[in-house]
Amino acid sequence: MTVASSRASACIEALTGLFDKNALLTGDDIPARNRADTSFLPPVTPLAVFRPGTPGEVAAALRICAEYGVPVVPQGGLTGLAGGAHPIADAIALSLERLQGIEEIDPAAATMTVRAGTPLEVIQKAADEAGFFIPLDLGARGSCAIGGNLGTNAGGNRVIRYGMAREMVLGIEVALADGTLITSLNKMIKNNAGYDLKQLFIGSEGTLGVITRAVLRLQPQPGCTMAALCGVDDYESVVKLLGGARKGLGPLLSAFEVMWPDYWHAATERVQGIRKPIEGKHAFYVLIEAQGLDEAVDGERFNRWMEAQFEAGLIADAAIAQSRADILAFWRTRDAAGEFQTVLGPHCAFDIGLPVAEMDRFAGTCRKRLENEVAGCHSVYYGHIGDGNLHIVALVEGAAEQPSKEINRIVYETVRGFGGTVSAEHGIGTVKKPYLPFTRSAEELALMARIKFALDPKGILNPGKVIDLPKTETFA
Repeated sequence: MTVASSRASACIEALTGLFDKNALLTGDDIPARNRADTSFLPPVTPLAVFRPGTPGEVAAALRICAEYGVPVVPQGGLTGLAGGAHPIADAIALSLERLQGIEEIDPAAATMTVRAGTPLEVIQKAADEAGFFIPLDLGARGSCAIGGNLGTNAGGNRVIRYGMAREMVLGIEVALADGTLITSLNKMIKNNAGYDLKQLFIGSEGTLGVITRAVLRLQPQPGCTMAALCGVDDYESVVKLLGGARKGLGPLLSAFEVMWPDYWHAATERVQGIRKPIEGKHAFYVLIEAQGLDEAVDGERFNRWMEAQFEAGLIADAAIAQSRADILAFWRTRDAAGEFQTVLGPHCAFDIGLPVAEMDRFAGTCRKRLENEVAGCHSVYYGHIGDGNLHIVALVEGAAEQPSKEINRIVYETVRGFGGTVSAEHGIGTVKKPYLPFTRSAEELALMARIKFALDPKGILNPGKVIDLPKTETFA
């Protein structure tokens, strides 16, 4: 038995002695769901799966793992596309699936305190029942966990109005690599008492600490929601339409989603149950959503604004929602991407950020490079264009194995050439780690490594993800 395996066995024995039998799963008892995330990386069986039920158990487990030098990979809903929660063979998977629950809704402070393993959709429904609104929303809402959403600083559909996940967090509790539990469940919007420590952990993908609880800021429940799905003739009109929406709808504008024809075809022709809100072929399909307080006032404003866009020649055709069912049908065309794995098969999914004005030129360049450099490669483009976020799905359909290395290289090289970012909202994980220098400077990467060393000097938290632990002599 090697020293490493001896330590691992001793660590598992210590965990077994401290927690109930349902908390620790080993060998054949490890579920298939804990052996992979949604990144298409090959499944890996971890040393064990530990499922804590309280924040204190998370901290205690990390303390034991730090003592024995055994790495830990935090896992939430496992819906990530970058490999951030993908297990490692010589590490313990720390699953937060039992750390669920809404601890408090404070109407006076307009806050909700939640445990990290709580699914986003559960949080959304609880807020709605209490007369509030959680603006964070993404296609995996039913299965993704809030801890993972915060760990990756998720964006989603309404960033243009409400910002990224970090803008929705007032307080946080996090377990550090040495087992220290930092409880800072602040409810105040204004709190400048020293460093804003929560921002270190939001977006760190479990490499600096494990988020156990959070205080979320609630928003007023919208009194009405308006939506339109538009056909637009060219990208110049898309940009003008976005500018017009920002000016004409102001704070009502909650989403501005754009779908290129290749995406529209895949979503409406290949995914079952999707109906086309508009017919005919268009250069772009734009989903615009606005949220207001009064249907009579804000609904009329939305309709007048839509009429003005028609008169200006920016919209060729459009369907305006007349009911909640229409709004859901419009969003179904956009959320259809979540079913591409079933209808298209294994593929490479990208989440990039670009200057809005350059997105169509980027799409054309990237599409052409993929077609010319990877035989049989097909790609589709769509995204939250209002906040500069473009998504790409690329694949060689029917291939026994996707040429992901070549596809990744081409896409990220093109992103670098356009001055974009390799990750807009999905994190870095392992999939994008080789390309992080395309987006961040050497000085920025060095600072990230310094922070990693300060909080996790033994490198036990999610090793190999985002940033490598530097050699200790670097900071001697």
